[in-house]
Amino acid sequence: MIVISEDVWSDEFAALQKSFPITHEPDLWNRRDDLKKLLSGASALVVRNRTSVNREIIESAPNLRIIARAGVGLDNIDIACADERGVVVSAALGINAVAVGELTLGLAITLLRDVVARDLSTRSGEWNRGAGTEISGKTWGYLGFGATARATSKLLSGFNCKQIAYDPYAKEFAGAESKSFDEVISQADIISIHLPANAETTNSINSAAIGKMKKSAVLINVGRGEVIDEVALESALKEGKIAGAALDVRAVEPPKDDRFKNLKNVILTPHIAGITRESQRAINQVLVSEIERALKGEAQQHAVGKVKQVRT
Repeated sequence: MIVISEDVWSDEFAALQKSFPITHEPDLWNRRDDLKKLLSGASALVVRNRTSVNREIIESAPNLRIIARAGVGLDNIDIACADERGVVVSAALGINAVAVGELTLGLAITLLRDVVARDLSTRSGEWNRGAGTEISGKTWGYLGFGATARATSKLLSGFNCKQIAYDPYAKEFAGAESKSFDEVISQADIISIHLPANAETTNSINSAAIGKMKKSAVLINVGRGEVIDEVALESALKEGKIAGAALDVRAVEPPKDDRFKNLKNVILTPHIAGITRESQRAINQVLVSEIERALKGEAQQHAVGKVKQVRT
C-alpha cells in the first residue's frame, strides 16, 4: 500500500492506483496515530513539508521501501534513520525552482510598487499615483544560493541589478558575487531568503541582523519560516527599521497568531512559491516513477539519502 499524508495528487497518481492500492488522506499528517497504523502495512509514503517523518514514524513502518518528498526541503524527514533501515528517500529537488524564482521576483515587484495597497485604494474609489521603486540599479542579495536562488538570479539577469549571495556550501555563484552573511544583509536593497531550517539558520534573521539592513530594504522569505525571528521582524516593520517584507513561509504553518496581519508593508502568502500547475505535474511524474522503481526493486534516480536501491 502507498500512503499519501498530504495534499499530493494528480493524474499520475490516479494511474498508479490502478497497479498499487493508495490511501490518500490530505490531513493524515496531523493524525499521528492514524498515520502509524496505516504505515504498519505500507510500502511507500508520500509527503510534502507538514508530515514529520521522524524515527517514530519510520519505525512504525516495517515494510516501508520509499519516502517520496513532494517539494524541496528535507528538514521534515529523518534521512539518517531511513538510511539505517534501508529506506529510500527520494525528492524531485530543483524541479520547482523556476516556480519559486518567479514568485520571488513577483513578490519583490509587488512590494516595491506597493501593488496590494494601490489595488485596495483604487477599489475604494481613490486614485493614488504615488511613486514606487524600481529593481533596476539596485542590489539584490541572496541568503542561500541553491536551485531556487539560482533560478531567481537567472530571471533577474535582465533587470540591470547587482546580485550578491551568501552560501557557505555553494560551489558556484553564476550570476552573483559571493559575499559574507553580514555583507549581503547590509549591502542589499532586496534580500531573498532561500535557506533551509537547521541549527545554523534558525532565527538567524534576528533583531541584530535586521539592524544591519538598510531602512529602505525589503525582505522576501521563500526558504523556511524558522530562519526569521518573527517577533523581531514584526517589531522592525512597525518601527520602520526596514521598508517591507513578503513571507511565503512561516515558523508555524498555518500560523496560530495574528502577527503581521495588520501591517500594510507586509505581503503574506501560504507557502505557495513552488506550487504551480507545471511544477506539480513535473514533481508528481518524478515521484510516481521513483515509487514504481522502489516497489520493483530498481535503482532510484532521485534518491537523496545513502540508500539508492531497495533491497528485495
